[in-house]
Amino acid sequence: MVRPKPTVGDTSWFVRDRFGLFIHWGLYALPARHEWVKHVEQIPDEQYDVYFRHFDPDLYDPRLWAEAAAGAGMKYFVVTTKHHDGFCLWDSQLTDYKAPNTPCGKDLIRPMVEAFRERGLRVGFYHSVIDWHHPDFVVDNLHSMRGRPDREALNATRDQTRYAAYLHGQVRELLTGYGKIDVLFYDFSYPPEKGRNDWNSLELLKMTRELQPGIIVNDRLDLQDVEGGWDIRTPEQFMPREWVQVDGQPVVWETCQTFSGSWGYHRDEASWKSIEQLVQMLIGVVSRGGNLLLNVGPTGRGEFDDRALERLRGMGEWMKRHSRSIYGCTQAPDGIPCPQDCRLTYNPETNRLYVHIFAWPFVQLHIDGLAGKVAYAQLLNDASEVKMGEVPEHQASMAGPSPDTLTLHLPVRKPDVVVPVVELFLK
Repeated sequence: MVRPKPTVGDTSWFVRDRFGLFIHWGLYALPARHEWVKHVEQIPDEQYDVYFRHFDPDLYDPRLWAEAAAGAGMKYFVVTTKHHDGFCLWDSQLTDYKAPNTPCGKDLIRPMVEAFRERGLRVGFYHSVIDWHHPDFVVDNLHSMRGRPDREALNATRDQTRYAAYLHGQVRELLTGYGKIDVLFYDFSYPPEKGRNDWNSLELLKMTRELQPGIIVNDRLDLQDVEGGWDIRTPEQFMPREWVQVDGQPVVWETCQTFSGSWGYHRDEASWKSIEQLVQMLIGVVSRGGNLLLNVGPTGRGEFDDRALERLRGMGEWMKRHSRSIYGCTQAPDGIPCPQDCRLTYNPETNRLYVHIFAWPFVQLHIDGLAGKVAYAQLLNDASEVKMGEVPEHQASMAGPSPDTLTLHLPVRKPDVVVPVVELFLK
């Protein structure tokens, strides 16, 4: 069994729950063309403020969000308290640039936290260490005002140290005002432009762990080389081919992914992943010992749009019958080769191996090295027995399996589920 590097934060629940919801929500839901719209289009503050003046999510009901997440089989959520544009979803006492000062008129984080907790999900906050709105955040090459001719004059009055104090103050508000917080997803450092010294990262991390003992902290404070400087690695928008390692040692990891190409609500984005792709993504991540944090970008009215809800429902239908091949599972033990077009997950507590079949084979599925090591086999969706045995003698010379190969005899017709799973009860 692969055992990842121990963490300072409590990741015992994290590596069991495996599946979480990411929520990117803010003013950028109104232009509805990517959460980086202010940066990409270099929109000045006075023009971007039209979204601040019109932000009114009158259909916002976080109980419906929590219901959709729980129905999909998600066990925790992470919400953008503040993204790079600096707009805050909670009633921060350190700025006027917040939801209570828009037509919305209220703290949006508190009812969200309460609703998700009621559905049994753990709570995580995303918080941007970047802030294109704050008057002390030094304009750099990633800033939304990077192209302004008066950039040098702007920076003459800015003090990054004062901004860092503001950043720490807001994190303190979040970690002392909403009960137990399980995850803090900081985003992000980009040295040499801005890194640990610009955020005073060591002190920020120390404060985070002191205010919320056991909290899980990600790897984006530019402290990757500091012992205890992070708990989880967070590959974004790509699928690692194997268990993520640092200096040759496996680590706790989570990939964050979108339904489409944008994190925030994007009305005209068309490259949405299918339910089958998303289920296969979740399986693939767990088969490599990781977690999946899957993102929804709510609309400016405060809803999950139909495209997101359809996919969440589809994942939930699959998880309803197959979640025990995900929860508590990890990479299969060494020495068990994965059959073609399949992915393996393994639950070390129950000693069960799960064969996820991405391309349905004809009648027989062979797994080398498992002959005599399996007590029982069944399809997980309906608990129907899968017979095990040897290849018939008249086929053996042509079939190719070796004596240590386990042969599963499957129905000709694929079960009516997105990804069928065979549950093997190991001896």
